[in-house]
Amino acid sequence: MVSALYVVFGALLIIKFSLDVVRLRRQYRISIGDGGVSDLQLAIRIHGNAVEYIPLAVLLLVVMEMNGADIWLVHLLGLFFFFGRLLHAWGLRSRTMLWRRNGMILTLLTLLGMIVVNLIFLPWDLVLTLH
Repeated sequence: MVSALYVVFGALLIIKFSLDVVRLRRQYRISIGDGGVSDLQLAIRIHGNAVEYIPLAVLLLVVMEMNGADIWLVHLLGLFFFFGRLLHAWGLRSRTMLWRRNGMILTLLTLLGMIVVNLIFLPWDLVLTLH
């Protein structure tokens, strides 16, 4: 399954963002919450944002592939989604609204693309059957 590549990439990205939070918690000696430290607040938000979007996207990619979507579509939407996520994280970290906004736009457009492709490739004969 080609989509497994994106599941793995998503898991690695979430782990990387999680380790960023852990590093900052140790650096500032904050075990719970953010202690009002803006760097930690930012790292927590970057991690949280990834956890909010990546699972949905990889599930949509896996289902796309299972429903028979062309592999190039899985790659195209997977690459654009993760490029959008990286742009968004970079924009948050560097406090550059342009990258953050463009990353979010790309993320949402690719999620919509995954939804449309899933609807196109959905086995409607099985969905609409009464058996």
